[in-house]
Amino acid sequence: MQIKKADYLQGAVDYNSMPLDGMPEFLFCGRSNVGKSSFINSLLNRKNLARTSSTPGKTQIINFFVVNDAFYFVDVPGYGYAKVSKEKRKAFGPMIEEYLKKRTSLKMVFLLVDFRHKPSEDDVVMYEYLKYFNKPVTVIATKADKVKNKDRATSIKTIKETLNLQENDGFIITSSEGKIGLNETLDLIEKCIERND
Repeated sequence: MQIKKADYLQGAVDYNSMPLDGMPEFLFCGRSNVGKSSFINSLLNRKNLARTSSTPGKTQIINFFVVNDAFYFVDVPGYGYAKVSKEKRKAFGPMIEEYLKKRTSLKMVFLLVDFRHKPSEDDVVMYEYLKYFNKPVTVIATKADKVKNKDRATSIKTIKETLNLQENDGFIITSSEGKIGLNETLDLIEKCIERND
């Protein structure tokens, strides 16, 4: 798949402020410091479309990016960052839950985890949360350029076992810096769209 065009469309604070055109959607979620914005920017071949920040927890609304005038990338607030106020953390939960319950146009959830580390308790809870709502999940293991080749098999095993990844879930090793796994992710997105045409 070629990305020819990508634009920030809007931020949503509740279900009623989300786009209503029914175009396919691809959700990106993960810990605040997992490199979510960098990964989205790399996929779209844009430097600063998704906002990266030195302060984790900056994204506090659901952001919609329209891609090729044909589908959406959806960026939800990162989880697991202590400096975000309790009130805001509480607000994220119902907002994301409503999204997962109601968005019939959601085709795939990309759950980003750090390839260098065992998934956190928050990662496990998020994975289980997504499966509770019966959503298709592809785990994106980020920062692969920082893991030596000899350690990769162990990292893969640790992530899959910790999350208790199901057979029908995807797993892609990526690096925004090294441009690893980007084409594989875009090919999967293309297949998801074709499957639902």
